[in-house]
Amino acid sequence: MTLQQGDRIHLAPGQASHQASSLSSRSGSDEPVYQVISVDLTHQRCWVRHWPLARHGSPVFEVSLSQVLDLHQLHPQTCQSRS
Repeated sequence: MTLQQGDRIHLAPGQASHQASSLSSRSGSDEPVYQVISVDLTHQRCWVRHWPLARHGSPVFEVSLSQVLDLHQLHPQTCQSRS
């Protein structure tokens, strides 16, 4: 999986940070969706925020790349492939 800024992802169950687990799902699904803000491959970290954005923005927090699940793999029928 190549993670890029703007990608929408899920976090691995039970591994979401305190910030992530304290947010309620606004997408209507059981699993919250997050948007990738930045990726640091050197330190295997990325910064994400809850998606869709709240009216006054969504806080950004850091997670390990090992916690990231690719939304395209989980829901291929709802995501367009990158060209």
